Amino acid sequence: MTFLNPLVLLGLAAAGIPLIIHLFNFRRPRRIDFSSLAFVRELEQTTMRRVRIKQWLLLLMRTLALAALVLAFARPTLTGNLAQIVGGNAKAAVGILVDNSRSMEVRDSQGSVLTQALDAANAIIENTGDGDEIMVLTTAGPTSAQPVSFRSRDGAREYVADIRAADGARSIGDATKNLAESVTGSALLNKEIYLVTDAQISTLGDSLRVEAPEAVQYRLVKLNDRPADNVGITNVEVISRIVELGQPVRLSADIANYAERDVRSYVASVFLENQRVAQATVDIPANSVVRADFTATAPARGWLRGVVRGESDDFESDDERHFTLHVPRERSLLIVRGEGQSTEYVSLALSPTLAREGVFFSTRTISEVDLPAERIDGYDAIVLVGLNTISSGEVATLSQYVEQGGGLLIFPSSETDFSDYDQLLGALGGGRIVGTIGSLGGSATGAAGSDAAVASLAEVELEHPLFDGVFDEESLRRGRGVEQLAVYFAAAYQPSTGTEQTLITLSSGNPFMQELRHGAGATLWMSVAPDPSWSELPVRGLFVPLLYRAVFYLSAGEQAGGDQLIVGRPAEIRLSGVPRGAGLALRGPDGEVFVPEQRNLFGAVLLQTDEQITRAGVYDVVATEAGTPSDDELDGETLRRVAFNLSPAESDLSLYDTGEATDRLSTSLGRPVDAISGRDPDFGDLGRAIQEARTGSELWNVFLLVALLFLAVEMLIEKHWRPEASR
Repeated sequence: MTFLNPLVLLGLAAAGIPLIIHLFNFRRPRRIDFSSLAFVRELEQTTMRRVRIKQWLLLLMRTLALAALVLAFARPTLTGNLAQIVGGNAKAAVGILVDNSRSMEVRDSQGSVLTQALDAANAIIENTGDGDEIMVLTTAGPTSAQPVSFRSRDGAREYVADIRAADGARSIGDATKNLAESVTGSALLNKEIYLVTDAQISTLGDSLRVEAPEAVQYRLVKLNDRPADNVGITNVEVISRIVELGQPVRLSADIANYAERDVRSYVASVFLENQRVAQATVDIPANSVVRADFTATAPARGWLRGVVRGESDDFESDDERHFTLHVPRERSLLIVRGEGQSTEYVSLALSPTLAREGVFFSTRTISEVDLPAERIDGYDAIVLVGLNTISSGEVATLSQYVEQGGGLLIFPSSETDFSDYDQLLGALGGGRIVGTIGSLGGSATGAAGSDAAVASLAEVELEHPLFDGVFDEESLRRGRGVEQLAVYFAAAYQPSTGTEQTLITLSSGNPFMQELRHGAGATLWMSVAPDPSWSELPVRGLFVPLLYRAVFYLSAGEQAGGDQLIVGRPAEIRLSGVPRGAGLALRGPDGEVFVPEQRNLFGAVLLQTDEQITRAGVYDVVATEAGTPSDDELDGETLRRVAFNLSPAESDLSLYDTGEATDRLSTSLGRPVDAISGRDPDFGDLGRAIQEARTGSELWNVFLLVALLFLAVEMLIEKHWRPEASR
């Protein structure tokens, strides 16, 4: 028995009032002898006993009447087996959580697991009564936000019939808490939730403690006892940082085998803009992950849609994984010229004529005095050529620019004491300049082997992506080393203990080219200026490809591949070069439009998506002229393409058995969870459990009637029984 108004039970204390009054009437009177009343002592003892019995009966009737009245207001209720004996059928709020994650698409001996789940949901609906409230919630897709409530079985059945498997499933614990909060808000007597799921470990295993409401009965309907063998593509990475049209691009994909047997000669292919551009064959041992390497050629410029596709199996949702590849059309470059310095060689090396089929650099050259007024966040990379002074404000601005993903190339100047450069290099996480080597009085033409040369190139970090295609591979294979050039004068740079890497080392042991990583961006420090009086570099064939690749590398950002995000999870997308006041939106594979929250940063715009993206695929980030874009305005410029994929955890189709699943859910919800077999094709056990849970009777009217009967008996005893008049 339960009470719907348990606080009213505090009124049971009032049942003691008649007893208190009765005890006050038992005060012993003072004894006074009176001779004319002596006959009173001769009253029969039986008459006095009858008077006392009447008093106790009246006390009992009044006490029981008050107690029954209080219990009636507390609304006592019978549920379960006892209620079935007594009879009655109480209305209920019934919550149905349907797991429609991608693992439910797997088929077993009884067909698709999702079809079985929908049949189970319909069985629950069929066993509801008239006046019951039915709430349905799914774990994935557009129907996973809030439960939908129905007062008719027909409406609930139609809604369930439209449920399909979807990407981006929430954890079972989180979805159950959401549903339980809605069910608890119902005014109906019984409150129960049915969790219809295959109990996949990845969706049940991440269910953290959520403290679900207590006044709800939780029941697990477990489906599918046989996990499917599965091979899935769980990650794609673009290895090449510099990507050019017609040049090889290196990619890799992680392929996981969740089966108990080895997989031989598994074939995976890379598609760019629906064209197959690469293929690899790998052997995958049981319960392991291997990496497949690909070399592809980009078929066009711009942001390309890509997908790595493997062989089909029982679980098709992870047989392909989307990615994006950026083949730039042009890069915006700012060249800052120091007073008295020449940028002739730099401008020539980056001219469109020499770029040919490569990336076109849109360059702007300014004097160092104009740098403080320049808005640098719109440039992909900045080249500093021999700045004589660098103010503290410029140091802060350049450091923030690199930290936010920009690229910076620094050539030194001979007209300074290098202290300003030390301040800038330190802000970028680098070391300092400890002096110079050689002198500027050597050779103006830079003849190789000149007596004025103090150093030459010694070691090159050839594995670095910057040097792809820079040096003659045939000469390197024959052991001839890199192209030599004479260095007459150089700044002696001393690296720090931070995130630095020496890319080219001089024969003197000093760095010739040093990379500094700072935040999301990078800086390249050159120890010589682009001037023949410093070295032979500007007049040798190495200069143009080296400078071109350096600027290309710096302007490429963190990676040539775009963002890869997980469907159904909040994410951030950072974009630079967004026109001021532009409205941004995401356009999905089927043309659906999403408008994420937009926030301005230094030199960039941050898009924040919530759980609204629930389908895997490549999404376009589209800019319109101003304000919030509408559907008919989404023919604007595509700034970026972003890939959304299934969580790798969903590829593991391992299942909990029924006992493990109920224990896991009980721990997660903080409430007991009962299991109901979902393997019965007719769902007979399910129907019986629902009827047992829903049976119940309120007894307030019974207790009210009992209270009236006690009062009636008290009146009869008081009025008609007079023991003091009996002999």
